[in-house]
Amino acid sequence: MQYDPVKRSLGNVFNKASWLRKLFYRLLDLLLLRAWYIKREVKATLSDKKEQSLSILDAGSGYGQYDYFLSSYLKNANILGVDVKEEQIEDCNQFFGQIGRGDRVKFEYADLTKFVREDTYDLVLSVDVMEHILEDEKVFQNIQASLHKGGMLLISTPSDQGGSDVHDEHEHSFIDEHVRDGYNISDIQKKLKDAGFSNVEARYSYGTPGSLAWTISMKWPITMLNKSKLFFILLIPYYWIFYPLAFVLNWIDVSKSHSKGTGLIVKAVK
Repeated sequence: MQYDPVKRSLGNVFNKASWLRKLFYRLLDLLLLRAWYIKREVKATLSDKKEQSLSILDAGSGYGQYDYFLSSYLKNANILGVDVKEEQIEDCNQFFGQIGRGDRVKFEYADLTKFVREDTYDLVLSVDVMEHILEDEKVFQNIQASLHKGGMLLISTPSDQGGSDVHDEHEHSFIDEHVRDGYNISDIQKKLKDAGFSNVEARYSYGTPGSLAWTISMKWPITMLNKSKLFFILLIPYYWIFYPLAFVLNWIDVSKSHSKGTGLIVKAVK
């Protein structure tokens, strides 16, 4: 299943004007359950620091949707987004310059296995990134070194309980670019502690409600778009019919704890 080409096509459509890109971000926030979890964790952790001049690293910034949220919520924060996809870096720098945030939100190319800026950041965000990187332990060490004492790493990543839509050893990932299908919850905690983090918490996301919502709102549309780009014209009526159900399922998922799930939300403090 080719996930990146579909994302790239959608990004090209919504990159034609700043208002379209803002709409794109809003749609991603509504559709992607991980965005619900990340926003909740950021607000819970940083609500009393909203006026401070925080330094934030988005480690794998992609389209920059989380940088848009962070720069809206934390008006005095300085944010650096890094990624290996240079076209997305260029697009993000251009967009944030257009909306008047280019002085405090910047993007640059970086390989996370080599990127270290000692004692620099209060928060590092890693959203659906680590499953793409084979040398994950090196990345965790680099991030730990780059955080201030007391700084936090916030991770969203697939679990080994069906993350990447893999449910047994004979299946392949729904997303071809993954180097691992998902993390065992104990394994990622151990890797972070071995990297030097003093306090690590991990819990499941995408329980039964969230996994069903993801199938309805993401897997089925992307599967159909891979078969034919003509399905683009059917996206609006499709979501008009099915999104209300997906919204309710996402709300249920983020409102309760899960004994298992296809995703993980991990917080690690230096």
